[in-house]
Amino acid sequence: MGKMLVLALAGILAALFGERLMEFRRKLNGSRELEAVELPNCHLIKGIERGAEDIDILPDGLAFISSGLKYPGLKSFAPDKPGEIFLMDLNDENPRAVELRISRGFDLASFNPHGISTYIDEDDSVYLFVVNHPESKSTVEVFKFVEDENSLVHLKTIRHELLSSVNDVVALGPDHFYATNDHYFVDSILMYLELFLGLSWSNVVYYSPTEVKEVASGFYSANGINISPDKKYVYIADLMAHTIHVMEKHANWSLTQLKVLELDTLVDNLSIDPYTGDIWGGCHPNGMKLIFYDPENLPGSEVIRIQNILSAKPTVTQVYAENGSVLQGSSVAAVYSGKLLIGTIFHRALYCEL
Repeated sequence: MGKMLVLALAGILAALFGERLMEFRRKLNGSRELEAVELPNCHLIKGIERGAEDIDILPDGLAFISSGLKYPGLKSFAPDKPGEIFLMDLNDENPRAVELRISRGFDLASFNPHGISTYIDEDDSVYLFVVNHPESKSTVEVFKFVEDENSLVHLKTIRHELLSSVNDVVALGPDHFYATNDHYFVDSILMYLELFLGLSWSNVVYYSPTEVKEVASGFYSANGINISPDKKYVYIADLMAHTIHVMEKHANWSLTQLKVLELDTLVDNLSIDPYTGDIWGGCHPNGMKLIFYDPENLPGSEVIRIQNILSAKPTVTQVYAENGSVLQGSSVAAVYSGKLLIGTIFHRALYCEL
């Protein structure tokens, strides 16, 4: 009887494991093969060799680019080098990426930049918020941009127990923001176990010097976050759920879900066209290829554009799709005046004229 019970339990566990494995593969789009969608006027950006995980473009065409992310379980072509912030002026005839100098006193050796966001104050001061992972921890670094010197002055490092596994931020002022936590657990093994088990424990946090609180929860893997041009709505990408959540923002900074847009790709970062309100997403068409990196079977890249997301039937357009021979693991797409920048987690970056 005892042996039969052990065998029965083993069979149940094996069945549960098999079910979770199939579901995990489905969430990663493990069977998806990509059909190419090409753009005619594109070239790789010289000088960006270790990723451009996130990009934020100011209204005047200055693009900030975070580069050099080392993320648990993902490929890095230079794991021992610190991260960088690049700047491109998209008004130039031939824009080039220039590394921004960071003020003394900031720990450059452990700089591991992830999501970024800019904020322009009433006096036209530009603040850059950078998610940082020094020694596998999570902080949000706040810089002031000095355009004449192509430099960033470090103002403060923000740490908080609710900012435990930060992926992305959207700045709301010079000292407050929304942030996504992409996992509940911080330990890398537990992080992937959390994903494997399908636990919807990631969330969104509001931070200010006087108040820090959870404002949305129940995400499989909350990732990119951004805000509508009129500042009324917040958009949150749930990477593993293949969805974008549309949230209404309230006066007390709380968020209420209005709708969920379902997609067939793993949406990473979200960028907003300030003139049209269109959402541009850098996506991972097949997450299995991203996590289980194989130089013979490269992770592809995909860019989508979402128009009229608040309508009953938003228009989703696949703007770019490529199997990894040019660009591996796209994570962001941002537009300015007919120009498109596509960044990746750990690979190169692409400049296109639309």
